[in-house]
Amino acid sequence: MDLFDHARREQIEREAPLAARMRPRTLDEFAGQEHIVGPGRLLRRAIQADQLSSVIFYGPPGTGKTTLAAVIANTTASHFETLNAVLAGVADIRRVTKDAQERRALYNQRTILFVDEVHRWNKAQQDALLPWVENGTVILVGATTENPYFSVNRPLVSRSRIFQFRSLTEADLRAIARSALADPERGYGKLKVNLHEQALTHLVDVANGDARGVLNALELAVETTPPDKEGVIVVDTAVAEESIQRRAVLYDKDGDYHYDTISAFIKSLRGSDPDAALYWLAKMVYAGEDPRFIFRRMLIFAGEDVGLADPNAIGVVTACAEAYDRVGLPEGRFHLAEAVLYLATASKSNSTLAFFDALTLVEQEQEGEVPTHLKDSSRDKEGFGHGQGYLYPHAFREHWIAQQYLPDALQGRTFYQPSDQGHERGIRDQVARRREAQLAAMVEGESQLEVLTYTVGDRVHDRWLQRTISNAGERLGRVRDRVLDAARLQRHHVVLDLNAGSGLLTWEILRRTPEGGVWALVQNRDAGERLRQQVEQLPDLERPVVIVGMPEELPDLLALRDEAGLHFDAMVGRNALARLSDKAEVLRLLLPLLRPGGRLALAETLLKHAQRLYDLVDLAPLGDDLRQRVLEAEEQIYANPDDPVVGWDLTDLQRALEAAGIEDLAVEQQVQETEILVSKATLDRWFATEVEGGRPSYAQHLLASPARDGITADELALVRATYESQLANQTIPWRTRLAYVVGRAPHSVT
Repeated sequence: MDLFDHARREQIEREAPLAARMRPRTLDEFAGQEHIVGPGRLLRRAIQADQLSSVIFYGPPGTGKTTLAAVIANTTASHFETLNAVLAGVADIRRVTKDAQERRALYNQRTILFVDEVHRWNKAQQDALLPWVENGTVILVGATTENPYFSVNRPLVSRSRIFQFRSLTEADLRAIARSALADPERGYGKLKVNLHEQALTHLVDVANGDARGVLNALELAVETTPPDKEGVIVVDTAVAEESIQRRAVLYDKDGDYHYDTISAFIKSLRGSDPDAALYWLAKMVYAGEDPRFIFRRMLIFAGEDVGLADPNAIGVVTACAEAYDRVGLPEGRFHLAEAVLYLATASKSNSTLAFFDALTLVEQEQEGEVPTHLKDSSRDKEGFGHGQGYLYPHAFREHWIAQQYLPDALQGRTFYQPSDQGHERGIRDQVARRREAQLAAMVEGESQLEVLTYTVGDRVHDRWLQRTISNAGERLGRVRDRVLDAARLQRHHVVLDLNAGSGLLTWEILRRTPEGGVWALVQNRDAGERLRQQVEQLPDLERPVVIVGMPEELPDLLALRDEAGLHFDAMVGRNALARLSDKAEVLRLLLPLLRPGGRLALAETLLKHAQRLYDLVDLAPLGDDLRQRVLEAEEQIYANPDDPVVGWDLTDLQRALEAAGIEDLAVEQQVQETEILVSKATLDRWFATEVEGGRPSYAQHLLASPARDGITADELALVRATYESQLANQTIPWRTRLAYVVGRAPHSVT
C-alpha cells in the first residue's frame, strides 16, 4: 500500500457513515446478544479460543451479525475473507477456495469466509462452496435475515451451527447512542452535543431494535443541526422526529418476517384473541401487504378453523372481500377489520380436517370397492344388479335410514368428529346417534387401530448423546425429563448439573442447550474420571466442563478456574442435596451463582421413606419375637435425625429451601413404583456382613440393632433364608418417594 492508497483509505474511513465508524472491534465493545456471546456461552468461547467452526448468523437487520463477523476478523489468527452474496459469483468462490488451499498448504493457516446475505446465493453457488466447508479448508461465517433452514441449502446448514440474533433492547440502543456521542475518534466526542432524553427515547422507540437505524438517525440529527451561540448542538424531540419519522417494521413480502407475521395473525385468530389479531393485521397493512392475500388466508381459516361451528363465517369473509374490491383503500380497511373481528370472536371447530384423514386412508390403504347397492343403477342394474338393495332415505321418517355406505373393509371407520362449539354442538348428538345405528347395520368388518411408530436419527454425534439409560431404567428417564422440563432450558443457557454422576442429566442438557454451556459437578472422584473419559469423545467446544467436588466447594472451584464471575441460567440436579448435612447453608452458598431470576430444579429421593424390605415378604415363619425385632431393627435405620442421608423428609427439605432464600418455591412429592428382579447378587448385597467403606449393609444394620439385644448371627441366617425362599429370582414392586423442587433465585441476591 503506497502513501496515496493509505491517504485514500483514511479519507474513506473518516467520511464513512456513523454506523460504520462505530462498528465494535472487540467482544467487549459488542452490544447486545448476551444470549449467544455473554460469559460462558459457546460462541464467545469459540471466538476467544480462536476455534470457530462454520456458523450462520440469523436475525433482523441492525442486530450485529456483520459487526460480530468484524470482531471475529479482528481477533482470529486465521485469514479473513469477505464476500457479499449479491455481488459475488462462482468465480469469486473458486478464487477464495484456491487461495485458502494454498494458504493451508504453505502456512498451515485457516481461512474464515464471511458471506453477507448468504441466502441470496443460488444452489450452484452454495454447492461450489460446500466441499471446502466440508473438508475444513474454509470456515464459513454466513449472515442472513431469512430463516436458514428454508433459505440456505440443507447440506450447508447441516455443516454449520445456527445462532439466532434478536432485536436489540432499549438499553442496548441507548448505550450505543451514548457511546457514539462520547467517542472522540469515531463518534461525536469532540463536539458539544446535547441530546435530550425525550429525543433519545424517540430515536430508540422508532428504530425498533435496529442499531443502524439509531446511529443513522443520530448522525442526521447532529450533522444537520447548527450549533447555538455556545457551540452546542441541541438535539431535541422535534429534531429527532425529523431525523427518523417512520418506524421501520421488519417485514419482507417474500421472506421470513412475512411468514412469521401471517403465522402470528392466524394463530391469534385461532386463539380467539381479537386484540392480537388486529395488531398483526395492522402490522401487515402498515408494511404494505396486499389485502387480497390477507382475505385469502382468512377464507382458508374460515373453512379450516371455524368450520361448522359457524357456517356463516365463510359468507362474512367473502362479503367483506367483495366489499373491499369495490371500495379499495383506505376505506377498505374497515372491511378487513370486520372480517378479522368476526373470525376472532367466532366459535371454532377444525372438524373439516376429517377430510384429510380420509385422504390419508385413500393414499395409504388398499382401495375399497363400492358396495353393490351404492353403484350406479342407470347402466348396469340388469346385468350386474347394481343399485339393488339401496334404500332411498327420503322415503323414510326423518329422511334417513341405516344402511352401509363405506366399503366392506372400512365399516366402522370414523373421520368426522363434531365439536361442541356453536352451530356444530347441535348436530353432535344427531351424528352420534346415526353412527350407532350405522354400526348396528354392519354385517362385517371392524375398525382397526393404527400403531404409530417413529425412528430416531442415526447421526453418530446424536447416537452418542442419546446414550442408553437402560441401566437406570424407564423411571429415571421420566425423572430426567421432569426435572429438565421444569428448568425451562433455552438453547443459549449456561446450566449447572449439581450431581452429574453418570451423566443422566448432563447429556440431555447438552442436547437442549447447543448454543450455551454445560457444567457438570461430580461429587465422587472416580465418577468424575469416568465422566471425563466420556466427555473427551466430543469436540472441544461441545464438551461439558467437569468439576469434581461437593456443592459447598463450588464457588472456590470456580474461582480456581478464573470463573468467579460466572452466573448460571439454571441449576439442576438429581439427589444433589441427599448427603449434605446443612442443606440450607449449601443452598445459600450456591444461590449467588444463579443469575437473578434463574431457575432451580431438583429431584431428591426421600430415603427416610425408602422401600422397607419387610413389606416384601411374610416374616411369620420367623416367629413373633424375631419378626418384631427385625421390624424394629429395620425402622431404626431411618430413625437417626443426625444421619444426612436418611434423617430428613419433605418438610425438612422445604424449610432448608425457604431458609436459603429460594423464591416462587414449589415442592411436590411423588411415589413411583417400578419392578425389580431380586437376583442372588441382590440378596448377597443385602445380607453382606463384611462391607468395606460406604454405608452398612442391611445385614450389618440388623446385627448392630439395639432392639431387645439385637439379632444374632444364627437368627440372621434364618432371616436370609426366609427372604431367599420368597424373593429369589422373583420380580417385585419397588416403591420410591421423590420430592420435585422448582424455584427461582431472587432478583437481587445479597
